[in-house]
Amino acid sequence: MHTVAVLALDQVIPFDLSAPIDTFGWARLPDGRPAYRTRVCSVTAGAEVSAGAFTLRAPYGLEALAEADTIVLPGVADPSAPLPPGVAEALRAAAANGTRIASICVGAFILAATGLLDGLRATTHWVAAGELAARHPEVTVDPNVLYVDNGRLLTSAGAAAALDMCLHMIRKDHGSAVAAHAARLSVMPLEREGGQAQFIVHAQPPAPAGATMEPLLEWLEENADRELTLEDIAVRAGMSTRTLNRRFREQTGTTPLQWLHRARVRRAQYLLETTTYPVERIAAQAGFGSPTTFRDRFKRVVGTSPHAYRRAFRGLEEPVS
Repeated sequence: MHTVAVLALDQVIPFDLSAPIDTFGWARLPDGRPAYRTRVCSVTAGAEVSAGAFTLRAPYGLEALAEADTIVLPGVADPSAPLPPGVAEALRAAAANGTRIASICVGAFILAATGLLDGLRATTHWVAAGELAARHPEVTVDPNVLYVDNGRLLTSAGAAAALDMCLHMIRKDHGSAVAAHAARLSVMPLEREGGQAQFIVHAQPPAPAGATMEPLLEWLEENADRELTLEDIAVRAGMSTRTLNRRFREQTGTTPLQWLHRARVRRAQYLLETTTYPVERIAAQAGFGSPTTFRDRFKRVVGTSPHAYRRAFRGLEEPVS
């Protein structure tokens, strides 16, 4: 079983601490078994750790980091505080052994203090991005993304971005079905706007329950493979294109055509993960006019090519004809 160690230092931010515990705890394998074993660690096993409005006792010490497959670093109230003795050494040793390390919010300051982020791109809460860049000029700080994945080192922005990053790791570890189930239990939206490409795929696009656009969204999802124009969608909705655009944006936060493009990309992601179809066939089934259009649109939305996406999330052999 994959072991996740969450390191709770003094003045740990409660949300940063609980988000990975719950998200990894919700992940279940297809046979129902837990996908992860989560351990809360501190500098010394059993020592009291302040978490703002309450205190906690972490049952594990730094020695547990050496046994973890993934280490998560929640932020602390004062990110400029020096690391307690032994923390940097334990993290560097874990990284040298191939352990995946992920920071949440201002937990990036902890990771940066070890030197492991030097020469890499990273993110943190936008309020603290300037300070992180000033304190660690060797790190390329990007405040405009939800999370950054450098392979074995990941950083996330504040608050809910921790959930995005954890779900992303679950998907890399166990595939989209396991991650989608954890996302539903997390009550996460279908897609979150942000510069970082989003990977979690849900069955239906975002729309408030009972919204007047809901039947139209279902129709668009079912007909995403057709060549639809804005006029076609307006006729289906029984309103002018101007009224459609206004009401659609009010209820979904985007335009009909942008929504349709993302629905097609979601379908393509599913096919890339679950079939061995060649890209040309997936482009047609997802509703793209040509493989070239598909590749361009997919990379613009997801941030990588269809082939690279398939290698990352499916690991298929040669596709069938």
